Amino acid sequence: MPMSDRHISQHFETVAIHAGNTADPLTGAVVPPIYQVSTYKQDGVGGLRGGYEYSRSANPTRTALEENLAALEGGRRGLAFASGLAAEDCLLRTLLAPGDHVVIPNDAYGGTFRLFAKVVSRWGVEWSVADTSDPAAVRAALTPKTKAVWVETPSNPLLGITDIAAVAQIAREAGAKLVVDNTFASPYLQQPLALGADVVVHSLTKYMGGHSDVVGGALVVNDEELGEELAYHQNAMGAVAGPFDCWLVLRGIKTLAVRMDRHSENAEKVAEMLTRHARVTRVLYPGLPEHPGHEVAAKQMKAFGGMVSFQVEGGEEAAVEVCNRAKVFTLGESLGGVESLIEHPGRMTHASVAGSALEVPADLVRLSVGIENADDLLQDLTQALG
Repeated sequence: MPMSDRHISQHFETVAIHAGNTADPLTGAVVPPIYQVSTYKQDGVGGLRGGYEYSRSANPTRTALEENLAALEGGRRGLAFASGLAAEDCLLRTLLAPGDHVVIPNDAYGGTFRLFAKVVSRWGVEWSVADTSDPAAVRAALTPKTKAVWVETPSNPLLGITDIAAVAQIAREAGAKLVVDNTFASPYLQQPLALGADVVVHSLTKYMGGHSDVVGGALVVNDEELGEELAYHQNAMGAVAGPFDCWLVLRGIKTLAVRMDRHSENAEKVAEMLTRHARVTRVLYPGLPEHPGHEVAAKQMKAFGGMVSFQVEGGEEAAVEVCNRAKVFTLGESLGGVESLIEHPGRMTHASVAGSALEVPADLVRLSVGIENADDLLQDLTQALG
């Protein structure tokens, strides 16, 4: 947040609406303009107005979003990218060199796994898998070459929970950076930097945008030197978020708090109903007391989020049929929008991990619980399960 704005509030809901959203000085417009521009008139050679020269390097709409992101995560530097994977790629190429090692979770987004297994590994970076919900397993996976520990919490799609503070200490003792993908929780529910993480990653496509109408990614850090290095690579590699995409995310963030409250409330009702259904063999939701990560989640999260996964009797075909029978829940990939989505991870978002240590159960169904009326969602799942 700009220094002039820091006095506004320390309350998340107020910061989400005001940080970076300075009224337009020319017209007084309360919404930042979309600076749909590629280049800027200079006041003489090297005489930049506000530091802007070319929109790959910086754009005022993107600046507004990046200031907002940093404020929400309690960081010093935020950077916005064309997608979550573009953000991850920039981070990895900034932190790592050939021969370095990374610990990745045994339950991670399929695109993240693909980036490590098919792209970064060809660059000479080594990686190994650990159950990050077990700090001892993370410690055992470290090597003298480990430069980063990668965590998703809650994880995708098995909703595993990692104790961020505990793993941060382990990584710090090993001289490694802790990277936390905070997409499922959002900064409203969880603050990884305050718990000791070095870098927070977001797919802005999900809860931050919140309306399934934009693709974007973000990195937030506290270390100013690392922030400068990331900004250098962001510009050098060029996978930046466009101004209209930034504007859409800024708009979505203004309602993040109220949406996450409703997502969490609805998801708890869905999870409780599924635990009672005869055809459901297992429900994965950190808000359930029987979830193995429930106590840690309750300690580091404000609420338990809108993602629920469950397994059904009858195997893969039965799980696919549940997805196909849903009506209010839309069959589709992605998550975090106001509308409820249902998918089969094994055949959809996590097909890339088939045959690996990250392969997901074939009978798994993943829900992104939206903000519709909860009764309609419960009725739809009941009929889909049959």
